[in-house]
Amino acid sequence: MKARLLCLGLISALSLSILSPAAHAQLPVICLAYDTGGPGDSSFNDAAQAGLKVAAKKFEFTLETTVTSGEAQDRVDRVTSLVKKNCSIVIAVGTGYAATLKDLSQKYPETQFAILNDASVDALNVTSIVFADIQGAYLAGYAAALASRTGKVAMVGYSSQKNIFEKGFLPGAKAAKRNITANIRYISSSASGTTSSLLRSGHDVIYLTTSGSATDVFNVIATANKAGNPRRPAGIITIEPDQFLSVDAATKKFVLATVVKRVDLALIDLLTTTLAGSTLYDEIDKELGVFGHRYDINDKCIEITLRAPALVAATSKINAASVAASKLGA
Repeated sequence: MKARLLCLGLISALSLSILSPAAHAQLPVICLAYDTGGPGDSSFNDAAQAGLKVAAKKFEFTLETTVTSGEAQDRVDRVTSLVKKNCSIVIAVGTGYAATLKDLSQKYPETQFAILNDASVDALNVTSIVFADIQGAYLAGYAAALASRTGKVAMVGYSSQKNIFEKGFLPGAKAAKRNITANIRYISSSASGTTSSLLRSGHDVIYLTTSGSATDVFNVIATANKAGNPRRPAGIITIEPDQFLSVDAATKKFVLATVVKRVDLALIDLLTTTLAGSTLYDEIDKELGVFGHRYDINDKCIEITLRAPALVAATSKINAASVAASKLGA
């Protein structure tokens, strides 16, 4: 079942500062709960804020935000405080809010909630905003194979991401080079040791699908490049905004490409639909009963940024791979 409801038009943008108090009081209220750290995290919080800034130029609404400390009770308290502000929608940033929304969606059945980057809350009044990770992994696999000089590439991620490798990264790598060797390594904590092992065994491109900082893995790759064969440099493919990574001019050459989830565009679409009085209501997980929308290449919400010169030169091939990736399912 696919019943995605889109907005009928854009509301004219006016500066909120020139509205009278009475007019301001009549505006719809959009509420957003940032994850730990709030804006400035170079991750999902920043991506969500970017979407809000664009939406504020297009629509008239009052914005209410809060930032959690990350503790379970604080998440409940923060979201509950937003619910009481008569929000048109309460948006939670990140999977850390899943348990919170599972409980509060039942306690406040008349409130519409949404959660970014999570598809586990089985409630009719919770809209899950997720991304087509398999499509992104296909592009990463394709780029990794093109960039590899040893013919061995790998994905490092969580055991829950098996499908991302088998349906995305592996087929993408094979589509680029039939004889490529593509492996997967699952981790539960730091990925640096696993990365070191892969580099020693000849894998020269690592696709990192974990969340949080990518600095440890990047440092392993940078160190290996300084000590290894300069004719066979190693590189990393990252994901934004899942990972954050600070690099400088001397080390950025080891970041070959970045798969980008356009959280800002997804949030704008969510607000567009909400302010038009509708709901994103695709069936994301039929068995669990999770509804919302999975944003993909066709929505222009899955992209790949090419950084290595060899990949930039192969832009036309990777664009063709994007067409193939766009046909893949969840």
